[in-house]
Amino acid sequence: QVRLVESGGGLVQTGGSLRLSCTCPERPISSYTMGWFRQTPGKEREFVAAITRNGVNVYYAEPVKGRFTISRDSAKNTVSLDMNSLKPEDTAIYYCAVRVDYSTTYASTGAYGSWGQGTQVTVSA
Repeated sequence: QVRLVESGGGLVQTGGSLRLSCTCPERPISSYTMGWFRQTPGKEREFVAAITRNGVNVYYAEPVKGRFTISRDSAKNTVSLDMNSLKPEDTAIYYCAVRVDYSTTYASTGAYGSWGQGTQVTVSA
């Protein structure tokens, strides 16, 4: 089990930017494919972005393509999500997770385990 900690959420106006970070205080996460998901009340948790272990391959959900950038810094043991041109519909709790199942798509919550506690992102109109 990997304990993940997210940070960087907050309140921002439409068009603004935020940077979310995810780290594991106890062990390196450099050997894992990592994902970011988000969830709003009453809705399923949805895929946002993912990055492979070596950082070469990145994947984005359509609603965030061109606005969000996922990256990783092995020296700092972090995975980040840079969010630009934020919209009210980006308001959600954002979670990072470790991919544990490679038999299913990277965009499925079922492919991930060891979820963080989440960080709230609120975009005001």
